[in-house]
Amino acid sequence: MIIYCRVENLITKTNPFESIFVYYIMQAEIITIGDELLIGQVVDTNSAWLGQMLNKNNIRIKRINSISDDAEEIKTMLSDCLKRSELIIITGGLGPTKDDITKKTLADYFGMGWRTDAKVMAQLEEFFKSRGRTMLEVNKLQADLPDGCTTLFNEWGTAPGMWFDVDGKVIISVPGVPYEMKNIIEHKALPLIVQKFKQPELYHKTIITINIPESMLAKKIEDIEDTIPSHIKLAYLPNVNIVRLRLTGSQVNGDIKTEINAIAAKIMERVADNIVCDEDISMAELIFRMLSERGKTLSIAESCTGGYISHLLTVLPGVSKVFVGSVVSYSNSVKHHQLGVESTLFETVGAVSEPVVRQMAKGVREKLQTDYSIAVSGIAGPGGGSPDKPVGTVVIGVSSNQNEEVKIHHLIGDRSNVISRAGNAAFEMLRQLMLKEA
Repeated sequence: MIIYCRVENLITKTNPFESIFVYYIMQAEIITIGDELLIGQVVDTNSAWLGQMLNKNNIRIKRINSISDDAEEIKTMLSDCLKRSELIIITGGLGPTKDDITKKTLADYFGMGWRTDAKVMAQLEEFFKSRGRTMLEVNKLQADLPDGCTTLFNEWGTAPGMWFDVDGKVIISVPGVPYEMKNIIEHKALPLIVQKFKQPELYHKTIITINIPESMLAKKIEDIEDTIPSHIKLAYLPNVNIVRLRLTGSQVNGDIKTEINAIAAKIMERVADNIVCDEDISMAELIFRMLSERGKTLSIAESCTGGYISHLLTVLPGVSKVFVGSVVSYSNSVKHHQLGVESTLFETVGAVSEPVVRQMAKGVREKLQTDYSIAVSGIAGPGGGSPDKPVGTVVIGVSSNQNEEVKIHHLIGDRSNVISRAGNAAFEMLRQLMLKEA
């Protein structure tokens, strides 16, 4: 993977880490390198994370491309990038096997010799010793680096990162293993990038809407969007039944925060019925926050979502303060024996029905003794549908000691989309119930 950034109006001082960015906002492009990415064997999560990290440091990504593991492809891409960019980040191809060619390709491209980094060698020896493994000769080659680079040490793996400063331009090469790449970029490379390329502050304002299609949303705020000045960008970011609206501007344009917040306020007033919040957080994070603020607890009964909604919560640090647990009641037997659903309902109205989901919600709340509960039962597909209950039919219920709400949803998309949409819909129903009770 390569990320390259365009920078203009740089004033370079004697110390290469003291270059000052004067006006232009750095623009980045991502190029992923790897046959495994091109054939879909590995999903490119590195680009998403790098985009988030660079964005936090006011560096914009303009484009994402992918190329194969080929030395000439890498050299050609490097040549193209260096013609227009001051910063290039390469991930991948730093392992000990023959198909890992990035390090050798970079050395060849820049005409550099080799050196053995003693600190990396010591680190490798300790790495293998602590794991009771024998370090092979091929592993020792990890300590051999191009003699013109600065080492970016990798505490979480065997392949160090490399920082090249060539004719005032910076090329960074790091492993493609996500947790190794993240550690090196965040703790080693980013501080140097920020120091070298000073950036004006960007301000982002994100509005989250639900249950309104992107096209309808755009139509509703069309006149507001037409009045947005050119130095502020409005982006539509649809994802299942959620659409994020992101307003972005640079502080070089004056009090951009006040200007953007005023536009956001107009949009939120126009589509008030569909507004979830004005922060860039997930529905699960919002529910976690609302439960925490109220000192309330939650339990979940999942059928067609199979634990997905619970997963959205449990990836959040500290969620144990509010989330007690869940019952994945995929079979009718579990719905009956664990949640107390009347067995006769499966024959009369079926598992995907309001009466069943109502009893699921009440049953899990009482069983796990929580303040709130969510229950879901549906037909995610691709099979199992009927004329009365087609694929995408999902019944969702939310319950508290005071109130309950059960609703039939008709969700579109393939199996994963139906499950994802059900998760957001369930959180939105719980949000509305909590607001009602507040």
